Amino acid sequence: MLSFAIVLLAADCGLADDRYFAIQVVDDQTGRGVPLVELETVNHVRLVTDSAGRVAFAEPGLMDQIVFFLVRSHGYEIPKDGFGYAGVRLQTAAGGSATIKLQRRNIAERLYRATGQGIYRDSVLLGERTPIAQPLLSAQVAGLDSVQAAVHGGQIYWFFGDTLRPAYPLGHFGTAGATSRLPGGGGLSPDRGIDFDFFRGDDGFSRPTCDWKTQHPVWIDGLLSVDDESGEPRLLAHYSIMKSLGERLEHGLARFDEEKRAFEKLRVLDLSQPWQCPREHPVRVKTDDGEFFYFLTPDSLVRAPARFEALTKPENYECFNCLADGALESAAPLLRDANGKLRYRWTKHAPPVGQLAERRLLRSGKIKPDEAHWQVADAAGKTVQMHNGSLTRNEYLGKWLWLAVESGGTSPLGEVWLAVADSPEGPWRQATKIVTHDRYSFYNPAHLPFFDEQEGRIIYFMGTYAETFSGNPVATPRYDYNQIVYRLDLADPRLGPE
Repeated sequence: MLSFAIVLLAADCGLADDRYFAIQVVDDQTGRGVPLVELETVNHVRLVTDSAGRVAFAEPGLMDQIVFFLVRSHGYEIPKDGFGYAGVRLQTAAGGSATIKLQRRNIAERLYRATGQGIYRDSVLLGERTPIAQPLLSAQVAGLDSVQAAVHGGQIYWFFGDTLRPAYPLGHFGTAGATSRLPGGGGLSPDRGIDFDFFRGDDGFSRPTCDWKTQHPVWIDGLLSVDDESGEPRLLAHYSIMKSLGERLEHGLARFDEEKRAFEKLRVLDLSQPWQCPREHPVRVKTDDGEFFYFLTPDSLVRAPARFEALTKPENYECFNCLADGALESAAPLLRDANGKLRYRWTKHAPPVGQLAERRLLRSGKIKPDEAHWQVADAAGKTVQMHNGSLTRNEYLGKWLWLAVESGGTSPLGEVWLAVADSPEGPWRQATKIVTHDRYSFYNPAHLPFFDEQEGRIIYFMGTYAETFSGNPVATPRYDYNQIVYRLDLADPRLGPE
């Protein structure tokens, strides 16, 4: 006999608008509402929880009766019944409520959507309080691509890629910008949300910060704050003018003008010098050789002195590799000592060696597996090809963290991994998957170290949730092409030995 769990109505909870049946989906470990949970009726009415895990349900014809909802969410699950259906039966009624508990398979906890329209749509409809000042729409921003963030001048500066608006399918492609206050400096605790103050045009919509009269998208990365020659802190970034995905028309360095709230070109770089510039999410590192900014990508580990004037000159950048000076990766003469031991070092005179280049050296037999620095694998020994992400020093573990999305994996650009090493140079060996997606992308994740709590035991990261690259023909309403924030407890035993 078919047996479904029926979640009974709670007492009337005094909502401001009692037309709705209030459903909240919570994490059974924390009791916190889970965003991005899909509830679907048998006739395919599809709802998605807001950032508080709420749905305001008022479907004509489906009120005042038992309704079955399929429940699904990336990295979360509910037990299946005897027929394989993962869902619940709810007795719907205007003014009533129900709670659904999910089991979290992700090690990281999904907290909220940080950008876009309707972040707390259902909570507002239900008359619930929301933690952010603009819970429905800020600066007419309906969607935002990948994030760059840095603390500068006592506040957080945020920059995003291509920007969507409600008024037309095309928004702007010149890098959106915003600021927010730091936690403890008037800003929200990062577990509650982020109040972005977007840079806006006269029409109220987010305006480009790289408004350089080009018809092509302008993307930035490598954002950092560093003192100039006069001791004045400056925001510096690498920019790319893109012809298409993966094809640059121009790249160079840009400096942010705080009065104009806009970037100005500082130096155009040679396209044949792709790594002699800031990249990804820089981290400041003190070494015996001085203080540097390090830039880690899957293809390279690069550094430059942590001085404004040095960072603006390509000749000051050096990469970490095992190639002899003057070597090309294709020829690959390797640097070994008198005992035949492979030697990695910092050099300006040979190209970077990252995961893929090192794998080619492994396949050719020119290096041995125990000599590799970048061959990250899971606990079973399966190679994890790291894509974009961020490098940070973690005080709680006393180690370095490489948090990145996987290239490929069980979902294209949707699997987030955390690797740990004793130094930024590695060797990087084992990684643990902390977030999974079902046929959906979550690319360019960025650890936000200015949000770290408990001396780094709790970390926060943000990434772009998008159906792009995923092969999924159905984009998630409101969530798609926006930034979602996760929290990770580094004391979680599922992360394995430190």
